[in-house]
Amino acid sequence: MTNEPDINLAEELALAIRIADVADAISLPYFSRQNFTLSRKADHSEVTEADRNTETAIVELIAQHRPDHAIYGEEHGHAGNASSPWKWVIDPIDGTSNFVRGVPVWATLIALVHDIDGPVLGVVSAPALPRRWWGARGIGAFANGRPMKVSEVSSIAEAQISVTFNAGWDQVGGTQALVSLQQRAYRARGYGDFWQHMLVAEGAVDIAIDAIGLAPYDNAAVQAIVEIAGGRHTDRFGVRDYEQNSAISTNGRLHDEVITSLKV
Repeated sequence: MTNEPDINLAEELALAIRIADVADAISLPYFSRQNFTLSRKADHSEVTEADRNTETAIVELIAQHRPDHAIYGEEHGHAGNASSPWKWVIDPIDGTSNFVRGVPVWATLIALVHDIDGPVLGVVSAPALPRRWWGARGIGAFANGRPMKVSEVSSIAEAQISVTFNAGWDQVGGTQALVSLQQRAYRARGYGDFWQHMLVAEGAVDIAIDAIGLAPYDNAAVQAIVEIAGGRHTDRFGVRDYEQNSAISTNGRLHDEVITSLKV
């Protein structure tokens, strides 16, 4: 990794976990009481005051403790030092549609990204489950404090797979390929959003295929954790780039076969 001399990932991870604690303290009461305003953004996706207030608190903490770093969040966009090689990429509530319907599968995603190496640290905090995953290069990956790693399943026929179908897959003509891959697998489910990728990192699921239409803040923390747990996270073409609009996580052993099977 192309680290700057003054970066200490253990310290950055401690800060990220502290930030997740603050985020949870804001978002979870909104979810528990279901007392928030709901509106829609230009792309028709849902957004609540919980999203905005959570991100505001996160940005304020990062600006206070890492004023030299850049910040990019879903709700408020860019902040901080744009020339820094280090960027915090934030999704205050991944799974807002679940959040507003009372489904507990939503999380705050926090990543530290290097402009050359990509995501090197991630925290995914899902307080309503309650589950939290985190990891940093050279430190390891953890689920609720316990070390985790991807599975060793080496064939599609023995694999558990999670797929998120959406209009994006229809538009590229990929839906039938997804169905065919599911049919080849041992077991198929649709866990969705961050959760399917974290299940890959835990070794509970072997393949996770996300929707097409993702943003960098959907991918950054997830990619960091999956990779640190020993897996692979790329777009649907096999390119390792958290800024792409698709995401596939696997235990690594199955990755190339999955990518090949989805080429259309």
